[in-house]
Amino acid sequence: MATKQQTKRHKPKLHVRKGDTVMVIAGDDKGKTGEILEVFPDKMRAVVDGVNIVKKHMKATQDQEGGIMEMPAPVHVSNLMLLDPKSGDPTRAGRREEDGQWVRYSKKSGNTIK
Repeated sequence: MATKQQTKRHKPKLHVRKGDTVMVIAGDDKGKTGEILEVFPDKMRAVVDGVNIVKKHMKATQDQEGGIMEMPAPVHVSNLMLLDPKSGDPTRAGRREEDGQWVRYSKKSGNTIK
């Protein structure tokens, strides 16, 4: 029997990308900002630097020392809001066509994002 995630035909289009600076708008880390390190579109989650820190118990191997490591865990993208690159304020992202290319823009200021 196929699971719900296996039956999807395409990846959803997210409002955030790797390298974006975002603010957490809900949850324990509300108000914190950080850069997106990794995005998982099929799970609708993103790993943000310095947000949602969890402790992971690591077994020692030849390559690494064992112990309790702290690392960021994924956060649902609905709890993240993009920051305007110029003003630093939280904003919604829109898409428009410029010179035949689709680009993201800040709905608050109208500036192009990346």
